Amino acid sequence: MRFKLLSAAIPTLVAAALLPAAAQAQVTRIKSNPQAVILDAAKVSGDSELIFVSGQLASPVDPAKPMAEVKTLEEMGDTKTQTISALGKIRQILESQGYKLSDTVKLSLFVAPDPRTGKMDFAGANEGFKAFFGTPETPVTVARSTFQVAALVGPHYLIEIEAIAAKRAG
Repeated sequence: MRFKLLSAAIPTLVAAALLPAAAQAQVTRIKSNPQAVILDAAKVSGDSELIFVSGQLASPVDPAKPMAEVKTLEEMGDTKTQTISALGKIRQILESQGYKLSDTVKLSLFVAPDPRTGKMDFAGANEGFKAFFGTPETPVTVARSTFQVAALVGPHYLIEIEAIAAKRAG
């Protein structure tokens, strides 16, 4: 009788043991150069949930100032300042949906030239990026693409950032 009960319970025990492994999302961060600021790639497998965050633009440096009243680039900040603002918005969106910034696996940066120099400030974008990734709070980094664009939706925007994040489903 004991053997019959045990043999009937084995399939259930095996299925229960395998369930957590099957339900867990796995993110493999691929980085061939340990000194690199970004990943070579990020692979998401398993039972995972993805969120695609639309492109986020910076807010004015003075949060009380309505965007409609912004008349100068100085009121929006340089590329680094705008990168920090856009990534802060992405973090808020992710957290509102139960994600952490460390769940981010891919960013796309669209950088417009600074009208004062006529050039894209890639170094400023990287400095803003480093305030969020590779930090004690978020030690991971992400796969990332950066594109220079002729302009963004408004004359005072220097960067727009979109994100993809992945976490365990459920």
